[in-house]
Amino acid sequence: MKSLCKGLLTGLLLSSISVCSFAGNEDPLVGKWKTIDDRTGYSRADVEVRKKADGTYEGIIVETRNIPGSEKLLLCTKCPGQLKDKPFLGLPFIWGFKASPGKPNEYVNGKVLDPISGKIYQSKARLNSTGKRLTLRGYIGVSVIGRSITWIKY
Repeated sequence: MKSLCKGLLTGLLLSSISVCSFAGNEDPLVGKWKTIDDRTGYSRADVEVRKKADGTYEGIIVETRNIPGSEKLLLCTKCPGQLKDKPFLGLPFIWGFKASPGKPNEYVNGKVLDPISGKIYQSKARLNSTGKRLTLRGYIGVSVIGRSITWIKY
């Protein structure tokens, strides 16, 4: 009985070590995020962030919601170029982000498409210390002049 208990305890310890080591290798930016509209406070979309082979990140819209009292938008009618009149679902609207050298949890050199206005902005992002909130800042020229939105990881 004593050896059975030792075996179980050893097995539990080893499995917890392997789970912890896999969790430590997880990329904190990759995954599904709920966007929060900075003007209304409502969640407008869910985004899946992926890391591409070249080391940059992109985000694809995987779910959309309407703001109460308004119609749900289905197509990106104001988007530029090839993205014009594409469905919001599957639309890449952030791209080019790279991990900031020397600044953990910061991502730079990105672009963000505002699918409502069709404008593309320079962007940067920062994860909070828990990795559960992402603040994305879109701007033209300097980041002081721009807008920030928050995403919540789920």
